[in-house]
Amino acid sequence: MRIGVPSETKTLEGRVALIPAACGDLVRHGHEVHVQSGAGVKSGFRDEDYVKVGVKIAADAKALYDSSEMIVKVKEPIAGDLEHLRKDHLLFCYLHLAAEPKLTQRLLEIGLTGLAFESVTDAAGNLPLLAPMSIIAGRIATQVGTHLLHQPAGGKGKLLGGLPSTERGKVVVLGAGAAGGNAAILAAAGGANVVVFDMRQDRLAHMMEVSHNVTALYPYQETVAREVRDADLVIGAVLVPSAKAPQVITAEMVKSMEPGTVLVDIAIDQGGCFETSRPTTWAEPTYLVDGVTHFCVTNMPGAVPQTSSQAICAAILPYVSRLASDPDWQAFAPLKAGINVAGGEIVHPALKA
Repeated sequence: MRIGVPSETKTLEGRVALIPAACGDLVRHGHEVHVQSGAGVKSGFRDEDYVKVGVKIAADAKALYDSSEMIVKVKEPIAGDLEHLRKDHLLFCYLHLAAEPKLTQRLLEIGLTGLAFESVTDAAGNLPLLAPMSIIAGRIATQVGTHLLHQPAGGKGKLLGGLPSTERGKVVVLGAGAAGGNAAILAAAGGANVVVFDMRQDRLAHMMEVSHNVTALYPYQETVAREVRDADLVIGAVLVPSAKAPQVITAEMVKSMEPGTVLVDIAIDQGGCFETSRPTTWAEPTYLVDGVTHFCVTNMPGAVPQTSSQAICAAILPYVSRLASDPDWQAFAPLKAGINVAGGEIVHPALKA
């Protein structure tokens, strides 16, 4: 199969879907791999690195899309990408269509088959292609939130971990999955008092085992409202697979918070879990609502493209190989679960609701 890896076009997005080593494996298995010139540069991979393993370099996006049957990228296609997509393309990337009705409609008009990384589900019900980026996003959320609490950044001027004679900072994390769990672990390791909410008892038990400064609670609305009122950093990591995220933090809750509090919404890709959330970019990552700083960047892992590209590539390569080699790939349950749209129709149940 002819596999194409385009340059990412989202603002300050530095990731590349397939690193040279992975492309080399695909070439050795008889596939023809095309990579757009410069696609891997921000991740530390030069065109020459790809050429050495048998990749063909496409001069621009048009040449890349024209020469490919399957398009493997990281983020959802935007204006420039959509111009080049065709009905016969197999598109494999993060799509997040529940939060993107206009993109959904455009893909339906094109008529291609679109598989979303975030919808691929293994036998245990896990999301293996979402997990690595969720881990990275969770860690970035705590790192960014810590910085935004600094006074020059508009924050309270508070050191999260505190020290003798001062108070520790308070971090509230909504969701204890891959993203929220990693955010909580990093915040706890830094010395903050951490409160984690989740509906699953196994996740709450795991969070309690992390450290003595972690409290794990069920997300009753009244309890959430109480805990966020005096929080310094609130991280939203609520996930309903392939569906729009529920809004757990209301505008009234935001009004109750102290000025300089920081909200980081990891769930923004799926619409966000704060009522006051709206998508931002790394170029303009924050905005204020009632004196509370909101950070809602839709491609958080794109800030560490070398790490992120290596992680996502290792996760997706077996699935790329299956798509490229197996004519009957739709019989493979994990990939079948990943189909969001096909032939002008919505396929995934979560998008039909």
